[in-house]
Amino acid sequence: MRRIATSVITLSTALTLTMATLAGAADGEWVHATSLIGEPGYPEGFPHFNYVNPDAPKGGTARLSGTSPTFDSLNQILPKGVPADGLGLINESLLIRALDELNISGQYPLIAEALRVAPDYSKVSYRLNPDARWHDGEPITPEDVVWSFEKLIELNPSQGFYYQHVAGAEVTGEREVTFTFDQTGNRELPQIVGEFPILPKHWWEGTGANGKPRDIAATTLEPPLGSGPYRIASVSPGRSIAYERVPDFWGADLNTNIGQNNFDEVRYEYYRDINVEFEAFKADNFDYWLENEAKRWATGYDIPAVKSGRIKKDLVELEQVSGVMIGFIPNLRRPLFQDARVRRALNYAFDFEELNRTVFFGQYDRIDSFFEGIPIGWQGLAEGKELEILESVRAQVPPELFTQEYTNPVGGDRQKVRQNLGKAVALFQEAGYALDGNRMLDPSGNPVRFEILLNGPTLERVALPYQLALKRIGIDASVRSVDSTQFVTRVRSRDFDMIYSGWGQSNSPGNEQLDFWGSDAADRESSRNYGGIKDPAVDAIIERIIFAEDRDEQVAAVRALDRVMMWNQYVIPSYNLLPERIAYWNRFGYPDGFARFAIGFPTIWWWDEETAAATGGRS
Repeated sequence: MRRIATSVITLSTALTLTMATLAGAADGEWVHATSLIGEPGYPEGFPHFNYVNPDAPKGGTARLSGTSPTFDSLNQILPKGVPADGLGLINESLLIRALDELNISGQYPLIAEALRVAPDYSKVSYRLNPDARWHDGEPITPEDVVWSFEKLIELNPSQGFYYQHVAGAEVTGEREVTFTFDQTGNRELPQIVGEFPILPKHWWEGTGANGKPRDIAATTLEPPLGSGPYRIASVSPGRSIAYERVPDFWGADLNTNIGQNNFDEVRYEYYRDINVEFEAFKADNFDYWLENEAKRWATGYDIPAVKSGRIKKDLVELEQVSGVMIGFIPNLRRPLFQDARVRRALNYAFDFEELNRTVFFGQYDRIDSFFEGIPIGWQGLAEGKELEILESVRAQVPPELFTQEYTNPVGGDRQKVRQNLGKAVALFQEAGYALDGNRMLDPSGNPVRFEILLNGPTLERVALPYQLALKRIGIDASVRSVDSTQFVTRVRSRDFDMIYSGWGQSNSPGNEQLDFWGSDAADRESSRNYGGIKDPAVDAIIERIIFAEDRDEQVAAVRALDRVMMWNQYVIPSYNLLPERIAYWNRFGYPDGFARFAIGFPTIWWWDEETAAATGGRS
């Protein structure tokens, strides 16, 4: 039986609770919040979220490093260019998710003050807050909402696919906008149309600082107008961006904003080399570090600032409501990877246990689920509703999944590695390949070779040992590291053989699964179906997830999907660590225990003058 991460989620939540939340909608009444599972946890008029400090002081600066080596755009909705970090600080959406309700997808008002959903989920209406304003004082209007949505799906193919079942958005009142859907019964649609950023139509259709008309379809480095708690204060293209807190922010007193957005300034600095970046953190050039390298976590913090307590180093255990799949993703558009036996053979060549011992200091676990870290992935052998779902696609899935639990090969010593490589060769031969001396030949007699594309050199420590193992079975695998811009461009255009990447998952999977694995997304540029999966069984099971009648059916369908995906070896899975490894300069305050499901830096943290003074922190 595979290990299942613990979580507070209850798998059998009655659908009647959700219907009770929306019961008023049938009579034309409005509700203050929505959730996919059960009732929202916060009642109407709640004072603030439980995970914030409502008395958090305002002031100070939070300095972070960029998540990519550079940026070249301040237009956050386009699929081209590299947008700057933090743009979400300047724009609000209709609703916001509660950090302690990610397991039930609880959403609460921001720009919208209320919503009503049709009983058959065929449409949703949002009523805007009359106080909602842009930073120039103009009101946020339903026309802004409709325009933002239309531009998002027009200019971003991935978002257009994600919202493909939204038939239309229209102004239906002075402060009201309504989204209609081309299908009924999809409970997630009313929620996801509350999540996209609302942009100011009048600003984007106006004249820029250069005297020319602005173009929402183009990248730009002109600071855009927003409506959120921050506005852009300064930009050094590709190097840094700073946001300043808006003193008269219209939504500062909303219960969904109390205790948040506490810093006067939030700044991002960009570094092209991760080692230089870490040295900059240790030199107090920015404040917060999310560690992603086991060796550095084990050996890189033996410095005076850590020993004296000026830098705090924490392993944070959060309740897991987000899952992940990470690994080597073969491009099924290439003939080499279209046979599941070949993909399984490639897994036999990956020796995770040796990597974990020699490179990762034993810190990681091997991933064996597309929902790793949350309790909705496959368990044991299929039974009950899950088995019923799998029986409906029996002819299209590997027969082994009905009688065996999925397992990754286990290496770690010479004998096991030798056995695994022997099984890999046997699988290749079963698929029509031949080992000729030290070369693996395809059925046409050509040597087997492919390129592993990496987003920067950091993961070479994983890919290079894999390359050597593949060479032992006659496969010529090259490893190529490129910068983030080139990596993104090549992935978007499907110009790769194999990449190292992954997907995040929520505890309430839905429409995004079509973009991850659906056949319609396989040939669509910029979709997140990186591997080009076209599997009718997968398509059918995703539909069962989206239109599940209750939580039990949803989880059963997710487990069926997970099982099918793992047995088809659509990814050679790598590794994961559930606790978060963070380090930060000790000059901040934060709520006890952080949030239940997220650390929340810098959103729910604050500058602590007393702590900063005691540790010799900056002013």
